[in-house]
Amino acid sequence: MARKLVTITGATGFIGRALCRHFIGSGYDVAVLSRNAAKARSLFGSQAIAAEWDGRTSRGWLELASRSEAIINLAGENIGAGRWTEEKKKRLLQSRLDAGKAVVDAIKKSSPKPGVLIQASAVGFYGPRQDEEIDETSPAGEGYLAGLVRRWEESTGEVEDLGVRRVVIRSGLVLGREGGILPRLMTPFRFFVGGPLGGGKQWLSWIHLEDEIRAIRFLVEKGGLRGVFNLTSPGCVRNKEFCRALGQAMRRPWWFPVPAFVLIIFFGKMADETLLSGQRVIPRALLEAGFAFSFPGLRTALGDILRKRLGD
Repeated sequence: MARKLVTITGATGFIGRALCRHFIGSGYDVAVLSRNAAKARSLFGSQAIAAEWDGRTSRGWLELASRSEAIINLAGENIGAGRWTEEKKKRLLQSRLDAGKAVVDAIKKSSPKPGVLIQASAVGFYGPRQDEEIDETSPAGEGYLAGLVRRWEESTGEVEDLGVRRVVIRSGLVLGREGGILPRLMTPFRFFVGGPLGGGKQWLSWIHLEDEIRAIRFLVEKGGLRGVFNLTSPGCVRNKEFCRALGQAMRRPWWFPVPAFVLIIFFGKMADETLLSGQRVIPRALLEAGFAFSFPGLRTALGDILRKRLGD
């Protein structure tokens, strides 16, 4: 029986690398689209098909789109890297719109068409919401990040008119040992100066990398599922609780707060919309679909990640 092909954009990033390895280990063929195919080949070797693409068109990978059971679109410049200058904000948006346009173009031209498109998104869609409990039915929020994420999602909406099942994954903070936000959050704790950001009351919606990857595969394989799914743990916590759990897991103090004005000096507007505000996001649709989290609680998740970092 022929192996199913999954094509992944943004595959050399933190989530993309783990996702590729998971699908390869699960018996799928995997195609990696990258502006740097040499880098992709160095990461995955002969285990994946590495195809060069320009991030804007279907040139060079149309044949892969026609063969794919699923296309997973993770492409987009890193939101958390660097200050949000006007030039940076333009690049953040344009990289996502260009990738979405390329995916739509490939699906339009492909025959047969992929069974499903998984479109990456983020809980930033909901904007700052204080203590309100948010699920997939909640409306878009206000602010630059909410607007960017909304347009990111819309960039591939046209494929639904082509008869392709589309799933939008609104991910929270993905916690893992090889990248993402956790290594940066751990740095001050290593120097015994870790603590809450600002007032520490903002909600932090997180998910263990393993659950993020398992949920994406679940959504690929469950043919009746479509629409928006929050990829967050059901164990959402406030920033202060997160820092306490992280400090205790690292056996470090956790009570040295970082004042809001310091974060704004260093990160500008990005701090206001990401570090100092949050959302209390519930993965209602994922739970109702029957997905079982391996790490629903923060302490267990951090314990697992830190043990792996230490090689236990």
